[in-house]
Amino acid sequence: MSGDRPTLPPVRLNSEAELARDALSAPLLARAVRLARWAGPDTRVGAGGELVEEQLPAAATELGLGDDQDGPAYASEAWRVAVDTGLVDVQDAPEASGDEDEDGEGTASVGENLGVLTAGSPSDVLAIWLDAFDVVFADATAPMIDDFADLVGEDGEIDFERLEWDPEEEADFLEGVLGNLYLLTVSEGGTPEGPVPLPALAASMIVPDDMGEPTDDILEQVSDAMMRLDDQFRLLEPIGLVEYEPVDEALMAEVGDEPAPPVDDEDVARYGMVRLTPLGLYGVRARMLEAGVDAPAVGDLADKGADALLDGIAYFPELSARAETEQWLARRQPVDAARELLAAARGNDAGGPLRRLHCQQALALTGASAEPAVRQVLPDPELGGLARVWLAERGALDVPPPSETMIFWLAIDTIAAQLAVEGDLEELQELVEGLVGQHSGFFDAAWRVEHPATADVLEAMGRLHPDKSTAKDARKAAFKARSRV
Repeated sequence: MSGDRPTLPPVRLNSEAELARDALSAPLLARAVRLARWAGPDTRVGAGGELVEEQLPAAATELGLGDDQDGPAYASEAWRVAVDTGLVDVQDAPEASGDEDEDGEGTASVGENLGVLTAGSPSDVLAIWLDAFDVVFADATAPMIDDFADLVGEDGEIDFERLEWDPEEEADFLEGVLGNLYLLTVSEGGTPEGPVPLPALAASMIVPDDMGEPTDDILEQVSDAMMRLDDQFRLLEPIGLVEYEPVDEALMAEVGDEPAPPVDDEDVARYGMVRLTPLGLYGVRARMLEAGVDAPAVGDLADKGADALLDGIAYFPELSARAETEQWLARRQPVDAARELLAAARGNDAGGPLRRLHCQQALALTGASAEPAVRQVLPDPELGGLARVWLAERGALDVPPPSETMIFWLAIDTIAAQLAVEGDLEELQELVEGLVGQHSGFFDAAWRVEHPATADVLEAMGRLHPDKSTAKDARKAAFKARSRV
């Protein structure tokens, strides 16, 4: 069983139905849908499927942007999304009978995916939205061209080297930014926190982890990255990926083309604030999973066995582990769930103590109907202790007292589990002091416990106990445990 910790904290996603509604209401996708319904036999497109320039004003009017000077640009962007997501089908111009007409225009019609988007399942809608996200992502990583004529060489061909643009590097940069934003957005409970300042996000990509005070060169790179991200987030916001408060344009006028990072927190919002939306969390996670990144989500384990659950939540934050367990329990009868959990909790491997800890926490969420399954393991040397704890907490009668062997075995197992999760040091010290204080001669009995973690636990108790004499006794007991044949 794997004890590997997930690369990222688990995210709590909205339901597919909620995400699909968000996708359909994303401004860019909604515009693409309107243009797909508008397309017809008279719609003229160029060789690349783009609307011809003469059609853009009509398309902008269809979107209610006829009076907006940027209306044609918005229409062109929405049309590209409609074509690339299959909401519109483009038919190439028929071949001329004589000389080939390089400027021939094609036509467009409603695509098959428009019907899928309007009548399909939430997962169908989200699949199309992900395609739209890919289109916008490609636009966001495309080079900024101020004057196309500057790229044309003496031979009339486009000189792409003049762009100084590496598409793979640009894509990696934006993927990294979105990955960092995902990590910064997901809290310990697996839900989004507040917006992230753009300078902090840019710095996360530029400033080395081991750097103290950033150099002027690093600050300049952060400033360049901020402006790059400002453009990119303006493109990503209409697809519903982010909520974005752009860089205050007044800053540009104050300090030139590129603002320096803020020196205090008071005006940090003026330098841009961004957060992933619930739909954005879904979208970025989908790209991560496609790239092979371990990006768990609460609910992933609900249909899996108890062994997968207990291993999967081993290093989840407490709130996420509880939420995952609640979803898992909701799909099972309490007594069946208890039996499955208890069976999965057995084992003397290194992950056993942590599985039993999470098993005990999961059982705490079950009702009284789980009692028959819990009573069945009372004689079990590994599970009998936690079974007695569960029964005692519910005031159950006729619970046989544990043997001294079981008491000490449970103590070692409990501390081993807490050490595995690297829990709160103060709480761990209190646990150690409490166990030693409750049992006179604790270490004389503890070193004899037949548990694979006995020696390690006793060594840890020697480090944790504040009393020097008791700590020395713990270390002696650890030595005895290791020397035992």
